Amino acid sequence: MAGNTLKWIGQQLAGYINGPICNYEPFAVTPHGILETTLQPGDVLLVEGNRRVSVAIKYLTQSTWSHAALHAGDALGPGPGWDEPDRLVEADVVEGVRAVPLSTYRDFNTRICRPIGLSDEDRAAVIRFVVERIGLKYDLKNILDLLRYLLPTPTVPTRWRRRMLRLGSGDPTRAICSGLIAQAFQSVRYPILPHVTVGSDPEAAPGIQARREILKIRHHSLFAPRDFDVSPYFRVVKPTLEMGFYYRQLRWDDTLLALETAGPRKCHNPEQEAAAVTTSAGR
Repeated sequence: MAGNTLKWIGQQLAGYINGPICNYEPFAVTPHGILETTLQPGDVLLVEGNRRVSVAIKYLTQSTWSHAALHAGDALGPGPGWDEPDRLVEADVVEGVRAVPLSTYRDFNTRICRPIGLSDEDRAAVIRFVVERIGLKYDLKNILDLLRYLLPTPTVPTRWRRRMLRLGSGDPTRAICSGLIAQAFQSVRYPILPHVTVGSDPEAAPGIQARREILKIRHHSLFAPRDFDVSPYFRVVKPTLEMGFYYRQLRWDDTLLALETAGPRKCHNPEQEAAAVTTSAGR
């Protein structure tokens, strides 16, 4: 009985923190076709989310990026009928690990982070790791894991903010999507932001003192979306530049921009919009 009550409370909390905010501004959206052409299997797509949970994650990690998804290429198969095929695997606080089409983030600010030097075999293993976990659910009875996101800017000392991401008794990697992706890359020992120590090189020639870096794996629950952005082992790929950018070909409007006189922006809620369309069609 208590377990069901906690699960119900967790469902309500998850639904609330996953709700949209009103002041999201898509200032640098990459056109869908260009983004689709640029992405490669194994790429990490960072997203600046527009949910309440996104605000808390961006504050705690001091970053623009609040969400991450892995591009799985054709591993998810074709879409049903004429539907767009799923290409991304992500972890959602409500639905758990799921596959979604690229158009899910058509109107969002995004960034592509590409692992460099990853072999085809290991890339396939990384994709297989996340695909095999589709359907795993976040345990909504872990209320502590959800309460931390109710405060968009919690008064937490800077040195503790990252630790707050793993607060609670549950498995935060299903709420913080980057944890799932970090696990996938760590499964093939591909570095993201490892602890680096310098020690003596046991393979050095006799009589020669040599030093080398030794990498230590960081726990996956401590990873945030921004870590793929700042990692020295991932290259930031900007689709506009990849498509052949030349500034002289740009066309500029030299007239002054008029001040916006429209009212406040409305919240973008895909679920409510879909329900409204269904209601209108039934009339």
